[in-house]
Amino acid sequence: MIVAKPKSLDYIKGRVRGSKKVAVVGCGGCVTVRPVGGEKQVAELASVLRIWAKKEGLSLEVEEDTTLRQCEPEFLDEISDKIKGCDTAGSLACGVGAQCLAERYPETKVTPGVDAVFMGATLEPGLYWERCVGCGDCIIGETGGYCPVSRCAKNLLNGPCGGSHDGRCEVDAETPCVWDQIYERSEKTGDKEMFDAFVPPKEWPVRPSMMILEHARVNVNKEQQGS
Repeated sequence: MIVAKPKSLDYIKGRVRGSKKVAVVGCGGCVTVRPVGGEKQVAELASVLRIWAKKEGLSLEVEEDTTLRQCEPEFLDEISDKIKGCDTAGSLACGVGAQCLAERYPETKVTPGVDAVFMGATLEPGLYWERCVGCGDCIIGETGGYCPVSRCAKNLLNGPCGGSHDGRCEVDAETPCVWDQIYERSEKTGDKEMFDAFVPPKEWPVRPSMMILEHARVNVNKEQQGS
């Protein structure tokens, strides 16, 4: 789940000021579940912008639509009629969706309407806990299924630190120490050997996403040629 929060109305108004025609574009994915970017939120923001423009004496036409997934080109193509002629498109999707919208419609200024905060798990309706930062080098197989990068306040790959106490984090006593959880889980699963090896620092500058995509494309091509 990509968790996002709405940007301020002042920010959005500042970005659309001077435009003659604006499209508010939602996404039917994660931001709808949250919810900050579904059809309801699109309609609300569009209505607010119309009222604001009328009060300000601005000539502003506001279109509104919601794609199934804003991160996929075929769904963005379906809203071309709404985007056509728009000076600005306000994206109520995560940062990936907003970038895809900008790339698909290069002549339209795109402004984000929400901030993507983190990838989280649902604890209860409306409450999420960050569980992944998309580091591109997952090690939870060596850490009992728990991610120390996202769930440790110090992002320790070899823990715990010297400040944890009674299974609680020294940074926030309300937060359980993930390394304590990792050790407890290893006791139950018998997977203690993972603690014998030192985990080296991550190579944060390396972003393998495009390499993975290219690797997958090459494999698909090979399979097609083989068939």
